[in-house]
Amino acid sequence: MNTESQTQSKSLKDIPFSILDLATVTEGSDIRTALQNSLDIAKLADEVGYNRFWLAEHHNMPGIASSATSVVIGHIAGGTKRIRVGSGGVMLPNHAPLVIAEQFGTLESLFPGRIDLGLGRAPGSDQLTSRALRRGPGSDGQDFPQRLEELQNYFHPTSSSSMQVHAYPGRDLDIPIWLLGSSGFSAELAGRKGLPFSFASHFAPDYLLPALDIYRSSFRPSEVLDKPYAMVALNAFVADTDEEAHYLSTSHKKQFLNMIRGRFGLMQPPVKELDWNMQEKAIVQNQLSYSVIGSKDSVREQLERFLAQTGADEFMMTTPIYDHQARLHSIKLLGELMNK
Repeated sequence: MNTESQTQSKSLKDIPFSILDLATVTEGSDIRTALQNSLDIAKLADEVGYNRFWLAEHHNMPGIASSATSVVIGHIAGGTKRIRVGSGGVMLPNHAPLVIAEQFGTLESLFPGRIDLGLGRAPGSDQLTSRALRRGPGSDGQDFPQRLEELQNYFHPTSSSSMQVHAYPGRDLDIPIWLLGSSGFSAELAGRKGLPFSFASHFAPDYLLPALDIYRSSFRPSEVLDKPYAMVALNAFVADTDEEAHYLSTSHKKQFLNMIRGRFGLMQPPVKELDWNMQEKAIVQNQLSYSVIGSKDSVREQLERFLAQTGADEFMMTTPIYDHQARLHSIKLLGELMNK
């Protein structure tokens, strides 16, 4: 599929920008501060004009404070006015579909017209943590299509449904469901069901273009969408100069480097040089290849290339920067590109 030819008339001003947040806990800080920082970022994103603010479910990771995702969504939605708030995503195999329907039905009742439900099929954790979450031996994501159908039926029971249990709140509420993925499985499922699709290219870049092709070629119009809608996730580090932006990005690169080495901890301050070997450097640079780094002008050019390459309908930006004020500044600079 020639996505570039499809986007010749599309420019950055046509593309909504959104934010993916993990409520990152930085070295020298704590979880309470991380959650307050997330609210600060969401408020700025709301004012500047970003479309969505999503939070991701991860477990047993000391540097991530968004494990109770629906609770944090309520915290963010309650402190903002306009921006959509949702999950990017809830890992459905970790939960009973009824519980998710009730949680997001409650959120939608509290903040009508502002809640998104993004779903993933990965555990968001290691095997020991998965068992602690009470996931059964068969909960490996293979039954994700059945769980998804069950969840959809809680919101809008079909005439053929034999369900005698109902979600209150949740039933008859129009909560947008997104499928998230880093492979072709969710792309194909999202296409068949006519749902919007978001690809995690910010950490899994290699399969992005094939997954987008699978999604678009398998798409069937539904009551939700009449044509495909694909969101692409990017890491974004924007500063007043290219040099400063690259410096700020080293905190995130160091996180990935530590993951390669089997270490998980809090985000650390940026450094002038990373202590890595050639193999580690190649792995990190490949995994983070869908990143925009630089001044506002440099990032504009990079985003235009990504748009031409992917034909994205929306960009989801994650901004893993150690210093809170630098992160706010990055989000503000990035937001200035939306309307220019």
